[in-house]
Amino acid sequence: MRFLFTERLQAALQQQFSVASLPIQVDLCPANFTGDVTISCFPFAKLLKRNPMELAQQVSELLKADEDVEAVETVKAFVNVTLKPVALMRDTVQNLEALLTQVPLPESERRRILIEFSAPNTNKPQHLGHVRNNSVGMATATILERAGHKVFRVNLVNDRGVHICKSMIAYQRFGNGVTPESAGKKGDHLVGDFYVAFDKEYRRQLAELREAKPELKEKTDDELFLETEIGRAAQDMLKAWEDGDENVRALWKTMNGWVFDGFAETYKRMGIRFEKTYLESQTYMLGKDIIQAGFEKGVFKKRDDGAMIIEFADKSLGTKVVLRSDGTSVYVTQDIGTTLLKQKDFEPNQQIWVVGDEQIRHFKVLFAILKALGYAWADKLTHMAYGMVNLPSGKMKSREGTVVDADDLFDEMAELARAATLEKAGGVAPDNLEERADVISMAALKFMLLKVNPKTTIMFDPQASIKFEGDTGPYVLYAYARISSMLRKAAETAPFSEEGVDWSLLTDKTEKALALRCSLFPEAVQKAARELDSSTLAGYLLDLAKDFNSFYRNCPALNAPTPELRQARLALSARVRTILKDGLNTLTINTLESM
Repeated sequence: MRFLFTERLQAALQQQFSVASLPIQVDLCPANFTGDVTISCFPFAKLLKRNPMELAQQVSELLKADEDVEAVETVKAFVNVTLKPVALMRDTVQNLEALLTQVPLPESERRRILIEFSAPNTNKPQHLGHVRNNSVGMATATILERAGHKVFRVNLVNDRGVHICKSMIAYQRFGNGVTPESAGKKGDHLVGDFYVAFDKEYRRQLAELREAKPELKEKTDDELFLETEIGRAAQDMLKAWEDGDENVRALWKTMNGWVFDGFAETYKRMGIRFEKTYLESQTYMLGKDIIQAGFEKGVFKKRDDGAMIIEFADKSLGTKVVLRSDGTSVYVTQDIGTTLLKQKDFEPNQQIWVVGDEQIRHFKVLFAILKALGYAWADKLTHMAYGMVNLPSGKMKSREGTVVDADDLFDEMAELARAATLEKAGGVAPDNLEERADVISMAALKFMLLKVNPKTTIMFDPQASIKFEGDTGPYVLYAYARISSMLRKAAETAPFSEEGVDWSLLTDKTEKALALRCSLFPEAVQKAARELDSSTLAGYLLDLAKDFNSFYRNCPALNAPTPELRQARLALSARVRTILKDGLNTLTINTLESM
């Protein structure tokens, strides 16, 4: 928060105590105290080597004489300041353009940042976990961009491997030439059906195997995978793919094409985009040459069985195999190669991976290997871990075909939004009902996922998220739409202009609180960007919407007592509207002019 009175206070203290620099932090005054803003004297008392409570008295005396200050209250080491309305409005919302130019971080903090998120597999549609990943990844990228960074969004799609072959084998056996068009299904859903069909047949064969060979009953499903006929078939197909078999490759391209078409629809619906999509089929061989070079430098060594390993000084990381004894890659090998490829393609100052918290150890190992290899940028790698998201009905499962499908969830949310909109409209359907349902449902879904720290495991309740009251996306959307409606009505009844507004008329505590909240917008965006935490911005928008609704109840704008006060309240409302839109868009949430 920036106020002119603090500049004068700062200059006076610097002169009085003969110091070149003195940081003064201004915060909102707590609700149970008198004042608009508060200054803590602890930070600069330590610098000045003064008793903070005595210093608060000196600060108070200086502020009593300031032209912008109406009243001062000293509470221990804190100085609560009540500003004259004209000064408060001048330093907060009067010059909105100047306020918005404060949103980007200082030039010295801006960087080139690459953020990788989504990472679906091409054997099934995206699910609720991907919805959280996509929401967090895209919102984080947009927050970083709004804060002034140059951001590159990338996706790494797992489009090869035995799990992909499972869907392909099942299609060969049970597909009968069906296509997305003939089935009337999205391509990713159709391929996912065959992944489920594979699992059903695999479990049937497992049961027969354990019945025929009781000595195998104690072995796990994974240990018995190659003991089943269909498991061996999937493994053989993977070998044929790796050998370049034309028929296998043709089927793989066809089915992957169906899935990518389906993914494109899902991404479009969520407003997700990427600067580049990497495919594992093109990157899975990367990394081997880097391991060999590292071996020659002594970073890696060979185990007795021929496997290449690294032994970490950090005992918590232990020993990690980076090449199997047969020379084949493990996941971390591929990740090493892909990380170097991304670094070469985009030359970022920082790479971020949005990946679930079950992969925390994997990324610690990856980053430690890259540091051991001597890459200077290895200290600028970040695993942005996020927690699981569940529905009230329970955890997700995919192999049994009971996955919480992203598209089905979108449809359910849209139906809930449609019903809520009709209820609010008294049963009369507005002309843009479908648009409203789409925007409200996606706002509800994204906001519920973004309003909590990404690290938190959450329970997502579709019914609760769609409500127009409470800490929800529709609540914030409605504040924006309410202001839009008010400004339209104002234009119909009397000309409204933001020129020549008398800001000194805004003296009500809710008016002042609203203006002060507006001034915190740059800080909210910057904090969200620095901490990679969308909940900071989402929480700010909730507070702004709540402050506006308090103002709306207490200070009628359209029916204000005087034309001048009407103009001032409408101007304040218009500024809130601009900030709400900016903030929601930064969270990748669209707005509606009426709800």
